[in-house]
Amino acid sequence: MQLVMWAVLVMMLAFLNSASSQSEFPACSPADRAALLGFKAAIVKDTTGFLSTWTGGDCCSGGWEGVECTEGGRVNRLMLQNPDADGGVLMKGVLSPSLGSLRFLEILMITGMRRIAGRIPESFSNLTRLTQLVLDDNSLQGSIPSSLGKLRNLQTVSLSGNRFNGQIPPAFGNLRNLLQLNLAKNLLTGPVPHAVGSLKSLQSLDLSFNMLSGSIPDFLGQLQNLTYLVLTRNHFTGQIPISLCSLAQLSELSLDQNHLVGRIPAQIKNLKSVSVLRLGSNKLTGQIPESISELHSLWNLNLSRNLLTNPFPDGAFAKGLPSILAIDLSYNNLDLGAVPTWIRNRQLSDVHLAGCKLKGALPNFTKPDSLATLDLSDNYFTSGISSFLANMASLQAAKISNNLIKADVSTIRLPDQISALDLHSNHLFGSLSRILSNTTSRFMEVVDVSNNQISGSIPELVEGLNLKVLNLASNKLSGHIPNSVSNLAKLEKIDISRNQITGTIPASLGSLVKLHWLDLSINGLTGRIPDSLLGIEALRHASFRANRLCGKIPQGRPLNIFPAVAYAHNLCLCGKPLPPCKGKKKRTMGQ
Repeated sequence: MQLVMWAVLVMMLAFLNSASSQSEFPACSPADRAALLGFKAAIVKDTTGFLSTWTGGDCCSGGWEGVECTEGGRVNRLMLQNPDADGGVLMKGVLSPSLGSLRFLEILMITGMRRIAGRIPESFSNLTRLTQLVLDDNSLQGSIPSSLGKLRNLQTVSLSGNRFNGQIPPAFGNLRNLLQLNLAKNLLTGPVPHAVGSLKSLQSLDLSFNMLSGSIPDFLGQLQNLTYLVLTRNHFTGQIPISLCSLAQLSELSLDQNHLVGRIPAQIKNLKSVSVLRLGSNKLTGQIPESISELHSLWNLNLSRNLLTNPFPDGAFAKGLPSILAIDLSYNNLDLGAVPTWIRNRQLSDVHLAGCKLKGALPNFTKPDSLATLDLSDNYFTSGISSFLANMASLQAAKISNNLIKADVSTIRLPDQISALDLHSNHLFGSLSRILSNTTSRFMEVVDVSNNQISGSIPELVEGLNLKVLNLASNKLSGHIPNSVSNLAKLEKIDISRNQITGTIPASLGSLVKLHWLDLSINGLTGRIPDSLLGIEALRHASFRANRLCGKIPQGRPLNIFPAVAYAHNLCLCGKPLPPCKGKKKRTMGQ
């Protein structure tokens, strides 16, 4: 009897487990399965491996990557996000119209696949339950379908990083529940349609990196829920609308890289929540308004590359801007004379004051350990470089190029974390023994000391350096190119042109397979161009001109596709793209 009871108990438990399993993973609708397989069939290449999991009869079992279902076995989420969008992982194909049959779909997210092309199918207008449509970073093209305006439940539309052209559909004005609209990094043209002013719930609007034109519409100031407004790099003209200054919840306003004119409105002080304000690369004129100093949440201010003039509101800024961390005033018509005291005494992360007519010795920052990036290029600084950077423990990038600094480059002390150093076009002299040595930071990726008066030889280059750019052009360097240049395995650009380098081109240079820029011109190099350079398949620019090179140019890509000027003014180079070598011609005639 006990045995029978145990058997019954086991059968009941098995039934309950089966029922639980069926409840957790309901069998998917055959129609939905067919729609998904239609999408899979339209993808001709998939290196993500996602679609290889789409096998078996039940798409709701949990085994189909990116597919989720309702309790009733209807697909309600399709989310395929590339984990390695910058690498070689991708999907190639088109969006199948069959996806429009997924009538219960609430979230459609296919991002970062890079090579999914074609248009958005009109059938997507059938996805009336859709709340999120996210198709970023693919290769979709054509116009954005107006029929998407029928999807009244949409809260997020994000189509950035594609190739959509034409205008923003006015039908988007019907999407009254929309919270986020991101159409950045496309080829959209025309004005912002007036219908966008109907999106009263909108919190985020990103139309950056397109070709939109006309004035920035006043009606954007009516979208009182906006916290994020980015119109960077378009063709907008006219003045900054004063209506934008009423957006009290706005945390970022980016209008940079357009063609805006006129003054910065004093009413900008009403943006009480703004933390990022980017107005750079326009044609704004007049003085910087003192009222900016009243933006107590502002931490990033970029007013660079405009036509702004003195007087600079030094006193107001010194008393205000309690949250400021990053400031860029570069390339205006400002004549600051010296770095403002309040900038020198604040704990800032980014200070960019290029082209501000700064003079004298480099400034003394009282809290240098907070600086991450520093740009003081195109000024009139004359001294103070030797220990200037040493205490900037967090510094990653320094640009102090095109000044009048006279100093021995071997005395310059650098912080350990620095990754980019640009000192080109000064009056630096001495040797490279300190900047390029076994003490060079492993974080260093860019060194540009071109157009100075640096002498001596190029030091031996130790293993483990991570340099990607090395520009030593237009100095007084002599000696030979060290064979140890091959230790710079990550190098992408090397320029040692306009020096006094002699000897031969080392064959070891051919091991730099990531190199795409090589300039050895205007030196005293002799011998042949080594065949090993044919192994640098990434090379896009090379110049060997004005040396004393001789012999046949290695025949093969990329060396034989560069123009003849890249090899001109040498001793006796020959072969494509120059005239044929004479010896070969004679042998041919003698056959």
